[in-house]
Amino acid sequence: MKITFPYMGTSHIAFKYLIESLGHQAIVPPKPSKRTLSLGTQHSPEFACLPFKLLMGNYLEAIEQGAELIITSGGIGPCRAGYYGVLHQKLLEDMGYPTRMLVFESPFRYPLDFFKKVKAVLAPNKIGWLEFLGHYKRAWRKLQILDEVEAATYDLRPFEVHKGETTKIFNHCLTLIDDAAARDEMEQVREESLVLLRGIALDRSRKPLKIGIIGEIYVVLEPFANFDLQVTLGEMGVITQRTIYLAGWAKENSSWDGEKEVKEAAKPYLKEMIGGHGINSVGDTVHYARRGFHGVVQLAPFTCIPEIVAKGILNKVSQDMAIPVMTVFLDEQTGKAGVQTRLEAFVDLLAQKRERMEEMAI
Repeated sequence: MKITFPYMGTSHIAFKYLIESLGHQAIVPPKPSKRTLSLGTQHSPEFACLPFKLLMGNYLEAIEQGAELIITSGGIGPCRAGYYGVLHQKLLEDMGYPTRMLVFESPFRYPLDFFKKVKAVLAPNKIGWLEFLGHYKRAWRKLQILDEVEAATYDLRPFEVHKGETTKIFNHCLTLIDDAAARDEMEQVREESLVLLRGIALDRSRKPLKIGIIGEIYVVLEPFANFDLQVTLGEMGVITQRTIYLAGWAKENSSWDGEKEVKEAAKPYLKEMIGGHGINSVGDTVHYARRGFHGVVQLAPFTCIPEIVAKGILNKVSQDMAIPVMTVFLDEQTGKAGVQTRLEAFVDLLAQKRERMEEMAI
């Protein structure tokens, strides 16, 4: 069976590994591009959000490559993401495509539905549950390694002596991780990747600003959607950190009391479940302020209600905790030049604020 899935950050490497381990042919969608967005926008409702349109474009590009089945995730709470799969399927059917779609919900919330859908993927190649568990654990470990190596680059890039070296080595590391099959190979590649990153020439005399990244998961994880914002800030001399990585997010949301700490931090400002990552955006901003970060950038799809609600609350958090917050709404009309100009102005503001604070401390 030819199976495809959403392209989001580096996660396609782990998804491809799992699908091929189960005896299927993985159809990796092309890296999101202007064509992807154009296709998705053309065949999506006008007021659908950016992630919906990019996913739609991804699916159409994968179908061009022969994809027969789309595997994706659902959602919970008052957020339209929970309806993406149903609506994508309907749109594809109306366009005459026979491609099927499996939407996986949390196994803790809908266990019977989850295991039924896993069985549907395993059945064609007669994969048993124990064998599946082994493949799943290795794919999960690959996903963790991808996230760990990526996170390391954001701490190094602001110090690099030769601009672009971190990105070049990171791309090489992705190839190494992609090629690793056995568990011991993955661990070896992890160590090799971290050694390669540690070998980058750095200027530790620099004093980079620290900015936290918050927002809706897709536009935070997918560089095309956010114009490679973390790399851009890194090359401007800023350390960026984000709390949303796919492995961590999946782990937290696969339990009944997931994300307990961030929800607790958000409580003084937001107690209700507003869907998406709205409560995360509030709680994470509180955490960043407590950890001494200089500012926060919120990434939000245009028309995303959870992030719009969070933005209104973040004004109060920003005032109370003296941490500037800049919100960037993203859709097909957003331009890279405009985003970069805003980022440069925000970084200048934070640098001036830090200088004033240092002068007052003398």
